[in-house]
Amino acid sequence: MSQITAITPQKKDKTRCNIEVDGRFYCGMSLVTVMQYRLKTGMEISEGELAKIQLESEKETALDKALFHITATMKTEREIRDFLKKKGYLEDVQDDVIARMREYGFLDDAVYARAYVESMAKRKGARLIEAELKRKGVADEAISEALADVTGEDEAAKNALKKFLRGKDVTDKKVLQRAYSNLLSKGFDYETAKRALESLREDDED
Repeated sequence: MSQITAITPQKKDKTRCNIEVDGRFYCGMSLVTVMQYRLKTGMEISEGELAKIQLESEKETALDKALFHITATMKTEREIRDFLKKKGYLEDVQDDVIARMREYGFLDDAVYARAYVESMAKRKGARLIEAELKRKGVADEAISEALADVTGEDEAAKNALKKFLRGKDVTDKKVLQRAYSNLLSKGFDYETAKRALESLREDDED
């Protein structure tokens, strides 16, 4: 058996508290649940029993919080899982919420990837977009399918270049070098960045 050694209110959510077991953080839990199960400091309880209490009593609360979290913008499964983890929900609760959100159509990483690419392709290169989607936990296959439809990367690079050079001396070699580096940092490949700079010179000649 383990012992609950502390129950403290969460700083960012006064309706929830952090539960410590044997001197270490174990999970977050609503105050209602704590009172319902009469949990208190010094109480002897197994970690399995605590996990069962959180799963059975907080699935709906966790789902509500996750659904509210996606109202502003779409999220990936990893982002939802990370959000719930920070709230102190255990993995079983995270799994339950994610499964139901998939079932209800609120979570679909492939759809997210396509929407993200469509939004970002106008100002970022494919390499950067791919890296960002990977950090968000999107599977490689979904990323590849989303990027397969990308067109107009040369035009996007030109627009990014013009934005960077606005108000700068385009005849200064150092400025152009920084502009080239800026395009690479935005995920455009070497050849695309080079073509964008060459188009700038062609425009000047015209």
